[in-house]
Amino acid sequence: MPIKKIGHRSVDSSGETTYKKTTSTALKGAIQLGITYTVGSLSTKPESDVLMQDFHMVESIFFPSEGSNLTPAHHYNAFRFKTYAPVAFRYFWELFGIRPDDYLYSLCSEPLIELCSSGASGSLFYVSSDDEFIVKTVRHKEAEFLQKLLPGYYLNLSQNPRTLLPKFFGLYCVQTGGKNIRIVVMNNLLPRSVKMHIKYDLKGSTYKRRASQKEREKPLPTFKDLDFLQDIPDGLFLDADVHNALCKTLQRDCLVLQSFKIMDYSLLMSIHNIDHAQREPLSSDTLQVSIDTQRLAPQKALYSTAMEFIQGEARLGDTMEADDHMRGIPAQNSKGERLLLYIGIIDILQSYTFLKKLEHSWKAVVHDGDAVSVHRPGFYAERFQHFMCNAVFKKIPLKPSPSKKFRSGLSFSLHTGSSGNSCITYQPLVSGEHKAQVTTKAEVEPGQR
Repeated sequence: MPIKKIGHRSVDSSGETTYKKTTSTALKGAIQLGITYTVGSLSTKPESDVLMQDFHMVESIFFPSEGSNLTPAHHYNAFRFKTYAPVAFRYFWELFGIRPDDYLYSLCSEPLIELCSSGASGSLFYVSSDDEFIVKTVRHKEAEFLQKLLPGYYLNLSQNPRTLLPKFFGLYCVQTGGKNIRIVVMNNLLPRSVKMHIKYDLKGSTYKRRASQKEREKPLPTFKDLDFLQDIPDGLFLDADVHNALCKTLQRDCLVLQSFKIMDYSLLMSIHNIDHAQREPLSSDTLQVSIDTQRLAPQKALYSTAMEFIQGEARLGDTMEADDHMRGIPAQNSKGERLLLYIGIIDILQSYTFLKKLEHSWKAVVHDGDAVSVHRPGFYAERFQHFMCNAVFKKIPLKPSPSKKFRSGLSFSLHTGSSGNSCITYQPLVSGEHKAQVTTKAEVEPGQR
């Protein structure tokens, strides 16, 4: 009997994870067998320009336990492995400098590593042993939406590879035990060789955007918007050129998502505090991960690090000297501590469907409609940008003259409403042609922090 179940994911008393009644061990084995076959079969296909029909191609191969003339014998239950748009994805590998043998080596040379974080949907997450790729299970609707999204999405990425949007490198389906388990392969945002001190999932919304007590009990909790505003009220400070490049990238990415009517995405941000790390003893787990990733040392994909995600000629600047393998975005907090930020936009496989419209309409009746996370794509994108570029990320202020004071790009206040609950109000200070003020309020339940 499972002792813990979220969605299709469950964990039994022995600690074994299952997904749709397939053990994690069997699923990892099926994924690696399937990818080994499909990458090998790609070598027989001549390279050519990608055509529209390539995005709709589906290849299928059956893996009986006893093996066949095309597949090896294995000790798992028989399964069928489907590969979606293999020729199109090969083009995407080339776009980011990933050779097929590197892709195969990263994902299949050693067992995939299961991550303990499953997300609210109960998805399974694996990371390749060299830290290059994340393998994630997705729901049927998400896989279907990605298939429809691929042509336009990757047209944009080919024109603009420097982006915070996720990079999808493969879409597959394992059919076993009468169930379909759909998986995507993506770029990995968070290197295991770098210790993360705090992590946030930010949407620019404040309605119920606080980590639960259960989440806070995890070794590395994922905090949310209200937690950030309370923990880091002054925001994170970047060099001016890095801040400009980051905000330009966010603006462009949000326009892309808005054009596809995508919303409810988040900015995942993990923070490595360099000054704290220098005072901490190196744990055996961190040391082992660092040794493992350095031992494999694969060819890095192009535009695969946090600094490469953002636009322009942003440089590390004079704020710090970061080791090449750490590759985060340099920043400071209000205490002057040196930080490295690892960021990316996640959860983009949500279209603004009828159900989402209905969900927003219901929430808007009960709560402040501008504060909920599920909103129409245009408003969602604008609010997301304002929050990130004013409340979260700020420019390192110039040394103020005696007659001038540094002004934040966003003002915050914590006050008590008529109901007795505390409310956080934040208001962007918009200048120039953007004269309309945007104010969002969110009730903070007493005693949550």
